[in-house]
Parts: sequence; structure tokens; C-alpha cells
Amino acid sequence: MRRLFLTKLCLIIMVIASDAQTKSVTKVPASTQKTATGYNIPITLTPLKNTWVYLGCYFGKYKNLADSAWLNEKSEGVFKGKEKLPQGIYFAVSPNKVLLFEFLMDKQQSFSIKADTTNLNLVTITGSPDNQLFQDYQKFLAQKAPQLNKLQQELAAAKTSKDSAALKTVLEKGNKELQDYRQNILKNNPASMLGKFFFTMKRPTIPAIPVLANGKADSTYPYRYVKEHWWDGVSLDEESLVRTPFFEPKLEEYYKYYVVPEPDSVISEVNYMLLVARETPEMFKYLLGKFTDKYINPEYMGQEKVFLFLFDKYYSKGDTAWLSAKQRKFIFDRAYSLMANQLGEPAADLQMLDTSGKSVSLYGIKAPFTFITFWDPNCGHCKETIPRIDSIYQTKWKAQGVKLVGVNIDEGANESWKKYIREHNLAEWVNIFQPVKVKEDEAKRGVANFRQLYDVFKTPTLYLLDSQKRIIGKMLSIEQFDDVIQAKIKSSPASK
Repeated sequence: MRRLFLTKLCLIIMVIASDAQTKSVTKVPASTQKTATGYNIPITLTPLKNTWVYLGCYFGKYKNLADSAWLNEKSEGVFKGKEKLPQGIYFAVSPNKVLLFEFLMDKQQSFSIKADTTNLNLVTITGSPDNQLFQDYQKFLAQKAPQLNKLQQELAAAKTSKDSAALKTVLEKGNKELQDYRQNILKNNPASMLGKFFFTMKRPTIPAIPVLANGKADSTYPYRYVKEHWWDGVSLDEESLVRTPFFEPKLEEYYKYYVVPEPDSVISEVNYMLLVARETPEMFKYLLGKFTDKYINPEYMGQEKVFLFLFDKYYSKGDTAWLSAKQRKFIFDRAYSLMANQLGEPAADLQMLDTSGKSVSLYGIKAPFTFITFWDPNCGHCKETIPRIDSIYQTKWKAQGVKLVGVNIDEGANESWKKYIREHNLAEWVNIFQPVKVKEDEAKRGVANFRQLYDVFKTPTLYLLDSQKRIIGKMLSIEQFDDVIQAKIKSSPASK
């Protein structure tokens, strides 16, 4: 596959939205002086001396550096700033940028840390009740996790059902101890940062499945129950959740398993979450960036409609002032490109030349189905895909009236293109290209070219049109395109 530009916003949007940046900090002496505003976190990190260490934080699945501190001869330094840091899970980072240990950035942001890089199980944090809870949990986890991992490996390698049963019993007991520990935190310290985080990590426990009036179990109940209770105890106005490693997986899991992938269903869910988070800047930026990244180049056909909804409701109205001019242009260009090729809408006309220089119009091609392939004769994936398309055409689609249109997107490779057509016997295709002069003229006049109109930013790009040249398929495999054709033929009045 040949990609022509960056189609994912992950790093662009997510990092910008975090507002986390590496600071250039001068050497400062260790201090225990508390500050009413900002943050003041003395750190002693033996045996490191006369070197920089760093303060990092999560932002969804990414890790950002938030500050740096100079360790003196006594291994002492201080992370200090005039403005408070966003709350969440932070971590100390070694001089060579290795994550050492995690801790909580609470509301107070005035506590001290002592640790030894040769024994990171003995981190001491003073002046922060939230961190005391967190460190106790970390120590318990450091002891329990290896045991559970070992049991899991032994279970996978068990040779008899008796051994498996015994290991499952021990494993279940160990997992219950871990869950009980978390449950005690939730019970005794529900308002703590750790308690809030544990609420986020929880997955709903399905109660007994009810029996319907016909005496059968309600098979849809587990799905409905989990979906309804997925976000119990999770507040989308809690900005600290953005700076944890577990909020994003929960979000991904919800949209993967419990949200119907049909665009309108996704839009309903996305819109609700953004409205709830609207007054919480960090969460709003994160969610908008996350959803933009997810649906600007979606997994399922038609889901780009979700991105267009986000564009219309937020980006086009100026609700994203944090974006740079370059990022804004990227998003606007992408939106305008996708607007032109939505499912069910008429495809843009293609006025081009064939291999003999004759003018061809897409709308002049009469057929019940038109299959368009935008490709590049120098694209390896294209060279694999074109023969496969021609094969299904010769064996099946030709008899069903499908017309194939092949568009060469590299006007500088016309000779290679014509050679490939000859060698692979593609004479039954409508093979067309846009001359350089036409392309340049469109650019001068500010006219959208076929690349934008058909969202051609990777090759090959495939479209299926009906008899009225309306788009009925895109972003599918060849087999899936065939499924669409067969379904349309089967549902047509002529087939009944």
C-alpha cells in the first residue's frame, strides 16, 4: 500500500490536547518549602548524582514529559512550578528516559519522594495521603502480580484436567484477593484518587440472567446490562482519568463491544460523552482528539460520518482554539474531502483521458454497477490487487454488467501504467488518467481535484457505484464489495 500523507491524528491531536510539555529548567536546590499555588516536589533519588531526572505523565496511551529536575551531589532535586499540574498518575524518569516508578499527582502537589534506583520497591512518599494508599497498593501488587502471572503460565502448560482444575482454584483465589484489596479501598476511601481510579478500572458483574415469559433465558440481557452499567462510578468531569493508563482501554473496549458500529449509533454515544465533558477542558480535549483519531479514517465503511459530525459541531464552529494552523488545515481539508464521497450520495464526475487520449466521462459509462480503482503503477499493493479485481470481474462481475474503471493517479508514470495494462490484458477496463496541465489548471483555479473528491490518499482506493452513480461501497475488501453487489442484485425488482 502506498500512502500519500499522514492520515492519523493520534500524535498530532493527543499530544496537543494534553498541554503537557517538557520544560527547560535551571538547576534548583532541594527544598521542602510548601507552596499555596503551583507544585513543589522534592526528590531524593540515590545513587544518581549531578544529573537530570524527569517528571512524566500519562495522556491516554501516550507518555509525556512534564518537568525536569537537577540532582545535586546529595542526589537531591526538586520538581517545582508556579502553576499546579493536572492531576493523575505521574512517574519518575531516569536520565536515559526510562520509567522508574509511578505516583499520584494529587490536589495538594506538595510532598517529597525518596527512592533508590537499585531497589524501586522501596519508594517513600511523605506528605500525601493519596500517595500512601497508592504506594501500599503498589507494594501489594508487586508481591501478588508475579504469583498470578506464574499461575497463569502453569495453567496454560497444564497437561491434565486435574492439574488445570487445581491451578484454576488457586488462581481464582489469588484474583479474589486482588479484587478484595481494591474493594476495600473503594469501601473505606471512596473519595480518594485511588478509589476513583478503581471505579474506572471495574467491569460490571453480570447478575443472574432473567427468564423470559416463554421460559427461555434472556440471551441479550448480559449485553444490555453491561452496556447500561459500564460507566457506573466513572465521572467524565474527573480530569485526572485522562492521565491514567487504564481509562483509554476502557473507552476502547466500550466502543468495540457495546456500541453498535452503525454511524448514527456511534454519533449518539460520542455526542453524549462530549456534552457531559464539555465543561471539563482536559477531558473534552482528550475525548474530541480520541474520537477524531478513531473516526477520521475509521475501521468500518460509513463511520467517517462520525468524523464529519465532529467537524460540523466542534471544529467548524471554532471550539478547538488549541489547534495550530497546520493542524486546523489538516482537519478542514480532510473533512471537505470526505464530504464529497459519502455513502448514498452521487459520486463526483471524472472527466479524463483514456490510453489513446480520448476524453471519457464517468457519467457516460452506463452500467448497473461501476467499480472504480484509483491506483499507481509503481505501488506494490496495487500490482497485487488489480489482477484480483480483474479475476473476479472475468469470472463473475462481467456477466452481471459490472464496468471496471481504473484511474492512474501518477500522471508521470503513464508509460509504466500502459505497459502494465498491456501485460495484464486490462483492455476491458476503462483506463483513464488526468493530464498534468489539467491538474495544474484546477490548482490555479482552486478547484477540488479527484484526489480530494474521492479521498485518494492511499493506493489502491476502491469505490462501488450503482446505476445512478451513487456510492454504495468503499473501504471494503474485494470479497466484501462482491457481497454488496450480490445483495443489491438479489434485492432488485428484476430478480424477484
